[in-house]
Amino acid sequence: MTHNLPHGKNLGSINPNMVGYTSSVVTNHWLASMVGRDILNKGGNAFDAACAVSFMLGVVEPQMSGIGGDGFIMMFDKLADKVSVINATGPAPELSSQIKDFINYKSIKSSSVPGLVSGVIKMHEAKGSISLKECLKPAIIAASEGIPLSEDQGHSLEIESEMNKFDSSMKIWGENNKLKSFGEKIINEDLAKTLSLIADNGSDAFYKGKIAERIVSYSNQKGGYITKKDLENFNAEIVDPISTIYRGYKVYESPPNSSGITLLQQLNIIENFDTSVLKPGSYTAIHAMTEAKRLAFYDREKYLADPKYAEIPVEMLLSKEYAFSQFKRISLSKRIKDSDLEINYLPDKVGDTTYFCILDSFGNAVSQLQSIQTQWGSGDVVEGTGILMNNRMTYWHLDKNHVNNLVPGKRVRHTMNPVMVFEEDGGKESLRLICGTPGADTQVQTNMQTISSFIDFNFKVGESVSMPRWTHYQNLTESTIPHSIKTHINIEERFGVDIKRKLESLGHNVEMCGAWEGKGSEGMISLDKKGLIGAAVDPRRDGQALVW
Repeated sequence: MTHNLPHGKNLGSINPNMVGYTSSVVTNHWLASMVGRDILNKGGNAFDAACAVSFMLGVVEPQMSGIGGDGFIMMFDKLADKVSVINATGPAPELSSQIKDFINYKSIKSSSVPGLVSGVIKMHEAKGSISLKECLKPAIIAASEGIPLSEDQGHSLEIESEMNKFDSSMKIWGENNKLKSFGEKIINEDLAKTLSLIADNGSDAFYKGKIAERIVSYSNQKGGYITKKDLENFNAEIVDPISTIYRGYKVYESPPNSSGITLLQQLNIIENFDTSVLKPGSYTAIHAMTEAKRLAFYDREKYLADPKYAEIPVEMLLSKEYAFSQFKRISLSKRIKDSDLEINYLPDKVGDTTYFCILDSFGNAVSQLQSIQTQWGSGDVVEGTGILMNNRMTYWHLDKNHVNNLVPGKRVRHTMNPVMVFEEDGGKESLRLICGTPGADTQVQTNMQTISSFIDFNFKVGESVSMPRWTHYQNLTESTIPHSIKTHINIEERFGVDIKRKLESLGHNVEMCGAWEGKGSEGMISLDKKGLIGAAVDPRRDGQALVW
């Protein structure tokens, strides 16, 4: 089904514009959305619901995230009137100093220190209102009793998981030496026991108890790099967000080592264009935004890393003066030459994520991304724990001259960037939008498109997530090893051949994909001045938006 989006342009939206007045939960799996709703209806707040959803997603959507991974959590505490961020990304393990010229793509050898458990429990301890046991109960039940393998999961198991290489993983997602398929039941009793230990003993159970011992033992057995010290010393950090003003709206992002600064740079640049240039579905919007992305990604390659290991000129990069100077480099008649955006390093020789957002009846909100890196992460489950480990080590550079070079104890540059948008009115800020998306380096591009459609064109959130999507790929800037890819713009076929031709006339290399095969899976919750809540989930994944 299609219907007309605002302003007369039919862009093929398939989402209803769902609204309510009380609360909303948007996740990339229907069962996780139901758990968040149930926690809120039991009297829990957004932080309780986020805790429950986070652990539940690790059970029902394990190809994207889980307790063997990491994340960023943005929180808005309505009573305190404060936005804060939990950096739950783990560093490179102590023994990763042994890596010289090759990083494994799969196996526990590709795993960094898991940070998610510490971050989620830190949020719950600080702001939760019901017990941790109550929050983890749905995930424990789902893991022990089993959940059906989704169609998307079955497909990804078959084509890109490499799970059949690991006996511990095949015990869960295989049978008779064959990977399971759509609709088959997945039971992870070991994970249920692990989650029960966490429910009883908090994050110490994971980082200092039997779970930690098993992770370290398995890592040692399989040639991994995680040590007891790595786990014992890890503690997720609560940090202040960074922000910019975009056409009167304050956009909050997670600070470096997140790529949130890159989204803010993009918005600062495109703010200089008349909104007519940015009209969704137009070739001018794709061109202008692509050029802004290219300029911002050049800075990302030059500066962005763990701020404990690199000097990052955040104030300069986010200044409106700098953004205007970048804007002046963009021509609407031709593409910036690659030679004018030279990346001065060579690729090394040699994803995936989930997003959810929650708004409760008290006005509290959570915007959270969590990941095990690529789909199915390392592919390697720690024997006896049910924990599917991340392969985040593949985000490192091995060139010692690169700002994001591998150093033990250093946190890798992340693509995850949860967003909240507030409207400024007479010195007061009011929450208007919560959003984010998986998609590695495409995240900041998708967020730029949806935020612009929402602010510049008054699109409802259902329309914003459904509009045709483009993605720009740029050689040498991609995060995952080997850090190189063919430079081109990928556009969904709903844009039409004429748009492709016009972009090519400006000097872009353009490829088309299926109508709904663009990257990302944007989740959005809006809140207007009258208290009306809108909720939408990207139709490109298995998500579910609930609002009531």
